[in-house]
Amino acid sequence: MSERAGARLDGHSVVITGAGRAGQLAEVVAREFASKGARVSLVARTMGDAEARVADLRRAALDAAPFACDLADPAATADVARRIALAGGEPVHALIHLAGGFAMSGPVVESDPAVFRRMLEINLATAYGAARAFLPSLRTARGALVFVASLAALPGGRAAGMSAYAAAKAGLIALMRAIAQEERERGVRSNALAPSAIRTAANLASMGDKVRYVERESVADVIVFLCSDAARNVTGQVIELA
Repeated sequence: MSERAGARLDGHSVVITGAGRAGQLAEVVAREFASKGARVSLVARTMGDAEARVADLRRAALDAAPFACDLADPAATADVARRIALAGGEPVHALIHLAGGFAMSGPVVESDPAVFRRMLEINLATAYGAARAFLPSLRTARGALVFVASLAALPGGRAAGMSAYAAAKAGLIALMRAIAQEERERGVRSNALAPSAIRTAANLASMGDKVRYVERESVADVIVFLCSDAARNVTGQVIELA
């Protein structure tokens, strides 16, 4: 069991989206939850990717199950929520929405509207669809949602050249706060992280190793805390990681 972030989570069902490629955040977050006894459902765009990430966990004798879904499709997202509920036989205690992506859009006057729409779709629309699909189960478990925003979406953050991405992440923060306010009386909590660059394989490939990165393990620790009983009074918050 990891010693980093506290108590066991035996009997908890945790859903993690964006679990596709190796070397990304989801595999570390999944390992941290599973090492504490949670049953982890990994959602990727393709079953092959989901199965590869689950195989890594199962080799360490950790409990995980793969699911494939295009989260940009509301009907498919609702269906995967039903399939996860049937497979697990218990309500979902935490939804960790890591699906998304980044692209520079350039100065607004020169930008491509297709890039703007794509950033909204993969970063904001997928979060809305996943939250909407899993909230009924989260209400039963009085569970937690965690989203990943960006420093670019916060006051003072650098958004120049990436207006599409920053706008999508700002919308994600607004969505998180709306859920926190709407679901507070039902015991459901909703929070977001706003990290600078995380040390992932994709970021290392595009930005090199000279950048000051936030380690994936540090992000995982905060996510686990936000989904634990220790954070039972934390909701509607944006936590900066730099």
